[in-house]
Amino acid sequence: MHQFEISDLITAVEPRTGRRLPVRRAEVIQQLRGTGDEHAARIVAALPADRDGVLDPYAVDRLLISVHTELQRLNEELRIGERLLHVLGPLFAAIRSTGAQPGPYRLVDVGCGLGYLVRWLAATNALGPDVELVGVDLDAALVGEAERLARAEELGCRFVHGNAFDLPEAATVYVSTGVLHHFRGPALAAFFQAQASSPAQAFCHFDIFATRLAPIGAWVFHHARMRHPLGRHDGVVSARRAHSDETLLRAAAAPGIRPLVYEPSGSVNPFCTTLRPVIGVRPHLEAPLRLALGRAARRLVGLEHLAGATG
Repeated sequence: MHQFEISDLITAVEPRTGRRLPVRRAEVIQQLRGTGDEHAARIVAALPADRDGVLDPYAVDRLLISVHTELQRLNEELRIGERLLHVLGPLFAAIRSTGAQPGPYRLVDVGCGLGYLVRWLAATNALGPDVELVGVDLDAALVGEAERLARAEELGCRFVHGNAFDLPEAATVYVSTGVLHHFRGPALAAFFQAQASSPAQAFCHFDIFATRLAPIGAWVFHHARMRHPLGRHDGVVSARRAHSDETLLRAAAAPGIRPLVYEPSGSVNPFCTTLRPVIGVRPHLEAPLRLALGRAARRLVGLEHLAGATG
C-alpha cells in the first residue's frame, strides 16, 4: 500500500504563490492510518496544535529545519556535493562547448530545502564564475534558513520562496536532490514537462536508487543516524517510494528532451540508498555531454538500453 512521508502532510502551501495553508492534525492522522501507518500517526499525534486542531506552524517549521539540518550533515559525510559535481561539471562543459547559449548561465535547485547543494557549489566555485546559483522552495521557513546560512557563510548565491518554474529569469539547468519520489503518476510527467517547455538546456535530478532491498538499508542507516522519529520514518518511506529507472525515463521523455539515467540501478549494491541522477538534455547536447564525461559516459543510458537489458 502507498505510504506517505510525514513531512509532505504536515505543511501545505498554495502551489503558485507559496502561501501557507492551515493543516489539521486529525486529518493528517486519518490519512496515515488509512495506509496502515500507525507509527507515523503516533508521530503526528505528538505534534502541538491549537484548540481547533490546526498544527502549530512554528513548531512544524522548527521540526523540519532540524530534520533538514541532520540531512545536510549526512550529505556532507556522504560527499553528495562531489557526486553531483561529477555530472554537473561535464553538463555545463557540454553547454559551453556548443556555443548555442553564451553565458552567464543559471542553475536552479528545485525544492532546495536548506540549500546545501547551492551553498556547496557557491563555497567551492566548482562550476565557475559564469554560473549563477539559485535555490527555490515552496517552504518559506526552509528558504529563510538557507538565506541565513548563505549570509553567515558569505556566499554568492541566492534563494527564492516560490515556484521554481515561475521565476522571471529562465534557468539554464534545473537540478534537485531527493525530490522526484515526492511526485506520483501524472504529476511526475508534469514535473518534467514544465522543464521541457521552458528555455532550459538541461535538467539533472538526483534521487534514490529503486531496489528491492533499499528500504532495509534505509532503515538501518536512518535509525543509526537520524535523531527525530520523523526523519527516521521519512527516510525509510522515501526509499520505498523511489521510482524505477524505466518509470523516470518514460516520464522524462517530453518533446525536445533526451532522457538518460546515470548509473542504472542494476549496477549498484541493492542495499544502497544513495542518490543517482536522471538527466535530460536537448538532443544536440548528448554527444558533447558524453565527450565531457569521458570513460564515465558508458554509465549513461537511455530507455532503449533498459528495454534491451530486460528483453
